[in-house]
Amino acid sequence: MDPTITTPSIDETPLSASPTDRRDSLEKHLQTRPDMQDLKDRHILLDTNVAPSLQAAHQELARQRTTDSLKKHLEHRPDREELVERNILPTTHAAPALQANARELEKHMLVDHLDHKIQSRPNPEDLISQGILTEDEDPRFPVV
Repeated sequence: MDPTITTPSIDETPLSASPTDRRDSLEKHLQTRPDMQDLKDRHILLDTNVAPSLQAAHQELARQRTTDSLKKHLEHRPDREELVERNILPTTHAAPALQANARELEKHMLVDHLDHKIQSRPNPEDLISQGILTEDEDPRFPVV
């Protein structure tokens, strides 16, 4: 619990007490009551410069403005296909719980495919004999 927030104490002064006792009790409670900014911070009072008689209308207007803004933004929201084209959403149709595993599987399949391509690539002698590389371009002998 926040130590700066004080819980109000219950005035247990009997009603039959003398007027001075009651006045003293009231003064004691008025001295310990939270200030206006504290009440605004705790959302007990509205933090606004609007007259109290207009605060409800002001609050409703602000809520309506937020609703209208959300509706406008939702109408201009891109559809799923556009988000997939822009690489924001994945192209997979797997369930969300399986998407991480699907990405991992796709990554491993790509690594395996590249390893296979590297292992089956022709050696430099074959490329030179086919005229694809010249002897000056032989990767086994770096140019000095």
